[in-house]
Amino acid sequence: MDAKPAAQAPPVRSRWTENLRDGTNVVIRTLSRVDGNRERAFLESLSPQTLRFRFLGQVHRPSEALIASLTDIDMQRDVALAAVVANDADQRILGVARYSAEETGQRCECAVTVLDDWHRRGLGTTLMRHLIEMAKANGIAEMYSIDSAENTEMAELARFLGFSRELDPEDATQVVHRLVLAE
Repeated sequence: MDAKPAAQAPPVRSRWTENLRDGTNVVIRTLSRVDGNRERAFLESLSPQTLRFRFLGQVHRPSEALIASLTDIDMQRDVALAAVVANDADQRILGVARYSAEETGQRCECAVTVLDDWHRRGLGTTLMRHLIEMAKANGIAEMYSIDSAENTEMAELARFLGFSRELDPEDATQVVHRLVLAE
């Protein structure tokens, strides 16, 4: 009996134009190596609290190695989406959502970060909805994020998107949000 080739995920659209709650048009697009300087500028523009929430206090200034790891994306195991203002020639990054799948490809850890002055406009929700759709298209069964228990905005977003929430059994200062994509 001949073995069948492994099924490939259907092609996934990698660029969308969206209207935020305040009427601003943004482009959601994949992040790549050419975005290294933009990713650095984005991270350096985050408030200390937002940076702490994103990296759970482990990053104060992004290193070259970190920037390379955040922008060298394979779009199967790792997916990263950036939001930029639709008519911005500089393509300044306003927010990023990403996931990294475990070896089995069944679960992935996800994160979303938005510039502080872009909070409460629906950008995080928009980024996460596209990320969730890409995870589903790539056969991911469960998404999870590990977040500071103090991060109330992430808790609200996770609840809104249908994620469950539990205390991190290894660290009481953190919570784990989970979203089942396939049963």
